[in-house]
Amino acid sequence: MTNSELNRLKDKAFQIFGIFCTFIGLVVLAIFLIDIVMEGAKRLDWDFLTSLPSRRASQAGIKTAWVGTLWILVLTTLIALPLGVAAGVYLEEYGKKGRWANFLEINIANLAGVPSIIYGLLGLEIFVRQMKLGSSLLAGALTLSLLILPIIIVTTREAIKAVPRSIRDGSYALGASKWQTVWNQVLPASFGSILTGIILALSRAVGETAPLIVIGALAYVPFTPSSPLDEFTVLPIQIFNWTSRPQEAFLTNAAAAIIVLLLLTFLLNGIAVYLRNRQQRKVKW
Repeated sequence: MTNSELNRLKDKAFQIFGIFCTFIGLVVLAIFLIDIVMEGAKRLDWDFLTSLPSRRASQAGIKTAWVGTLWILVLTTLIALPLGVAAGVYLEEYGKKGRWANFLEINIANLAGVPSIIYGLLGLEIFVRQMKLGSSLLAGALTLSLLILPIIIVTTREAIKAVPRSIRDGSYALGASKWQTVWNQVLPASFGSILTGIILALSRAVGETAPLIVIGALAYVPFTPSSPLDEFTVLPIQIFNWTSRPQEAFLTNAAAAIIVLLLLTFLLNGIAVYLRNRQQRKVKW
């Protein structure tokens, strides 16, 4: 057997192994989802969505949890989106290439892989203690903004980098300035990919629990927040609280809350896929 035949055989073996592992993973995921749906569907109704938490499982709902999740999602978007996109545009279009730029690029990429609990400790020290925001929605949103900022910056840079140089040269040839070129040509061409990265980053933030627990988010909140300085809870923390209870009924509640959280995550990811495909059809280079 020649070396080329041996290499093809190895490649085929790796492909078969990869397909097998993927199939096993999908089967396990399907079993998990089916079990969650069968357990939680019997508890999922309008009263469950609009009821406040209770010590009695039959009366407990997730109103405060999903309202807190929406608050966190909106505040995190308002904070992280302009900062992340602006930083990505500056580093890719205006920043000078050199050792310092390479150092920043490497560290931003590394920050995207830092465990989320580290950001929770950072948020606890800076936002809760130093800025005295307490265990508020604003403190949670600022902490999660730090978590997803590296992801947004990296996504923005990659999206801008994918825009052909000819678009910039054509804009400069017509007399446009650097800012006019970036604002009117580069950003519209890369908008779909940037927005996709933002939504995927936000869907990660929605499912985070560790940073919010560290900054002091509550497991039991008998009221819905009405301002960014109010205390709060979110769906992942509510699920964690219920799964730690010994009563069987609370596990059913947790399964129903998981379904709601999964639907929210799938919705965000679906929007990201739709926007990406729409932008690819709209922009043809």
